[in-house]
Amino acid sequence: MTDLRQYLRGLPVFAGELPAFDPAQAPQQPDTLFVDWLTTAVDAGVREPHAMTLSTVDADGRPSARVLILKNIDDHGWQFAVHAASPKGQDLTRNPAAALTFYWPALARQVRVQGPVRPEPAERSAADFLARPTGSRAEASIGRQSQPLADRHTLDLAVRQARERITDAPNFVDPNWTLYTLTANTVEFWQGDKERKHTRLRYAHSADGWVRELLWP
Repeated sequence: MTDLRQYLRGLPVFAGELPAFDPAQAPQQPDTLFVDWLTTAVDAGVREPHAMTLSTVDADGRPSARVLILKNIDDHGWQFAVHAASPKGQDLTRNPAAALTFYWPALARQVRVQGPVRPEPAERSAADFLARPTGSRAEASIGRQSQPLADRHTLDLAVRQARERITDAPNFVDPNWTLYTLTANTVEFWQGDKERKHTRLRYAHSADGWVRELLWP
């Protein structure tokens, strides 16, 4: 490829019919609107619509991001789970705040969530761990995420041994598996527009509840 810049500029953006979004009709609570957008993405056939980018900051102020799965939204906040010994788990221990980003390109919709993060009690983390498929529990219980790997055989052997341990002890729970809750300070909903007149609606939490405001694209 001789001209990557030109190639990228030629890729289609906001193709197809986009959904309408009237911020004046938005509900008072951002979680209500999020669930509506999430189910719309499901109905539209978006793959892994509950996948999100988790952004954290390490002890030296360096940002890091990775994609994982939203577990739930309840009265306490937005929930996800990671291994406490992983880089993202260590980031949250040192700096308990994060940002979540959801993007559904087929709908030209994006949601951004920011706020402090806290670990849930051990029993809730244990319940989340046990609800995972056997293979997911086996991989998580190895506890070596992001460490250097000698070769693929080493990984295959470790996973096989971990699966055997879990098969022998189906109620085993890795004590480092942690369910976290992010209590949102701000939640922003972004609806793309073919003419780039994007709609941005931000919910900001205050002592009196949620305040809604439009933002410039």
